[in-house]
Amino acid sequence: MEKRTLGHTGIEVSRLCFGSLTMTKMQRNLSIKEGAALLVDAYKKGVNFVDTAQYYENYAYIRKALETIPREDYIIATKSYAYDTITAKAAFEEALEQLGTDYIDLFLLHEQESEHTLRGHEEALLYFAEQKKAGKIRALGLSTHFVAGVLGGINHPLIEVIHPIYNEKGIGIADGTREMMDSAIEKAKAAGIGIYGMKALGGGHLIPTARESISFVLVNPNIDAVAIGMQSVDEIDANIALFSGEPREDLHDRLRKQPRHLSIDDYCIGCGNCEKRCNHNAIHVIDGQAVVNENCILCGYCAFTCPEFCIKVI
Repeated sequence: MEKRTLGHTGIEVSRLCFGSLTMTKMQRNLSIKEGAALLVDAYKKGVNFVDTAQYYENYAYIRKALETIPREDYIIATKSYAYDTITAKAAFEEALEQLGTDYIDLFLLHEQESEHTLRGHEEALLYFAEQKKAGKIRALGLSTHFVAGVLGGINHPLIEVIHPIYNEKGIGIADGTREMMDSAIEKAKAAGIGIYGMKALGGGHLIPTARESISFVLVNPNIDAVAIGMQSVDEIDANIALFSGEPREDLHDRLRKQPRHLSIDDYCIGCGNCEKRCNHNAIHVIDGQAVVNENCILCGYCAFTCPEFCIKVI
């Protein structure tokens, strides 16, 4: 598995990053043992980079995997919505404790929209910067679905890594086109910022054209790595094959027949939490029932807000 250095951080990562959200209760709902086994399997095949977040509530999978994977060989990126010192400290200490580690490789502010939201999270970012100075965080960054989020990160002196949404069709970009995101990412890369993308398969919508979609992202010289959610050994093997330029048509054909979708059970109470949470105008309460539309990128974030646990990506 090819590795790249993330910008000026000196952190070397596999180009394929294991997106760990998909193994949680909001999607595949794997047991801790099952999820950890997938992380270990991917690591043994060259994937040394995992993406998680406080919001995902899945640190236990990684902690279990670290019983096998040498900590010094594994790059962990996590994210938090922390906005002040109190919430930042809580998020950071939670990550250390639940992951069973004494440092975090990449700590990102989650879902930043622009320079304005960055200003609103400045106190938290300064706390994380203190932890970096103390040697407990290796690099700081942000994740974003917005072109303006990438541009805001470029202009912030503490941002070293950006995790933007990026795919061939521009699916999920909240404030512009793929071409606009291309331009913003190019500027970030020129500024020495490390880039690892998300949603290369558009949250599953581009699985039918996975070979072409992955190739499109990988040929972009400004993309250091790409986080892709994986739920099975077949998916790990299929993605590694794509990233290695040696596609496994047997696996790809099987996976093309298993497209994901957002499932909403009929016992939905129409509370509207999901509609308020969605940043993509993809789910609305109609006649007392949540209904999803074609804007959905299958992030599953709406599911975390459902009091009845009736929303899942399957």
